[in-house]
Amino acid sequence: MFLKIFQFFSKASKSPDLRRKFFITATLLAIFRLAAHIPAAGIDRGSLQAFFLGSPLLSLLDVFSGGTLANFSIMALGLTPYINASIIMQLLTYVIPSLEELSKEGEFGQEKINQYTRFLTVPLAALQGFGMYTLLRSQGVIPSLTPIFLIALVVTMTAGSMLSVWLGELINEYGVGNGISFLIFAGIIARLPVVFGQSLAVVSSADALKLFIFLALSVVIVGLIVFMNEATRQVPVSYARRVGRVGLTSSYIPLRVNQAGVIPIIFAVSLVLLPSLATQFLAGIGNPKISLLASQISNLFNPTSFLYNLVYFLLVVGFTYFYTSVVFNPERISENLQKSGGFIPGIRPGTQTSKYLSSVLNRITLVGAVFLGLIAILPSFFQNIIGVANLAIGGTGILIVVSVVLEVTRDLESQLVMKRYETFLR
Repeated sequence: MFLKIFQFFSKASKSPDLRRKFFITATLLAIFRLAAHIPAAGIDRGSLQAFFLGSPLLSLLDVFSGGTLANFSIMALGLTPYINASIIMQLLTYVIPSLEELSKEGEFGQEKINQYTRFLTVPLAALQGFGMYTLLRSQGVIPSLTPIFLIALVVTMTAGSMLSVWLGELINEYGVGNGISFLIFAGIIARLPVVFGQSLAVVSSADALKLFIFLALSVVIVGLIVFMNEATRQVPVSYARRVGRVGLTSSYIPLRVNQAGVIPIIFAVSLVLLPSLATQFLAGIGNPKISLLASQISNLFNPTSFLYNLVYFLLVVGFTYFYTSVVFNPERISENLQKSGGFIPGIRPGTQTSKYLSSVLNRITLVGAVFLGLIAILPSFFQNIIGVANLAIGGTGILIVVSVVLEVTRDLESQLVMKRYETFLR
């Protein structure tokens, strides 16, 4: 698989336009990684890294930020505020009729919703920046700051988050792939060698059999991720055509098992960490009753606890269905089929076709949602069976990396096909 991907990318690089897009993407990624190593002022780096090593939840959040959080760089918040703003805006489109109408206005409506999302990201980033400062101050990692320095710190973190969003949108417009996913992909790639190195060291020092199981499961997981990302259900479609005499031509609608990609996991991670982060903040307040309550909630939402993994699994499944309903509209597909003279054999055009597509999509989405949920809670399995806590990111990180590579490959392939058609038309 990797050899084919390498050969495909080498073939794509022969196109001048794609070479330019590769260069722009690489330049923007370099700027992102460079900014991720610019530290914010007033932080005790040693205490900060010790604090993150002692918290599996913060370590997980640090991997998704690409190591910017443990270093507390100016981009420590990463893309989390933008992801949260996207979740809020997508939920509001189902609640506010004007936003729902706007979402149906095609490219113009989507651009307006994206603009509202960016506006919402600013206050969310400021709020999360202040919350992160309060959490670190309660743990003694950062000293109390005067109002002026506190405002400067929050503004710096907010600006860093918006810079991440801007770089992602530049990749969307001038580079290859989805910019937001690509930046998260770059951050995970930057951290995966460290995570896997630590995991291999722990496993190899404990038991050679566990090392073999770890490597074998890693290969199996990568294979399953590729298989599930490429799996499709082909719904047959027939079109009435007049070529000399009336006849039928056949085609199909490819319904992907995993329509939502990696978005559900990214959304779920942003939400499942909130209770634990809140309890760490409450534990440092100093009130015995609040500290006791925070300790009890923290034990319930421990990454190895049943409740944490159940909530995480259900969030992933729920977001998979939610995002699939956003990206795939059976009513629109049914309407387009009817306008073009197409129909599904044995199914009446119109409402019946829409209901049939919805039922098929719900069934195959269940398989994809359960798969994503199992990948999300894979860390607990590794920790309980193999005894490796560092693999808390393994399944999720590999899923995002492989999915982004496949997504970029499909994007480049479609662009190469378009260029062949343009050459043919000339």
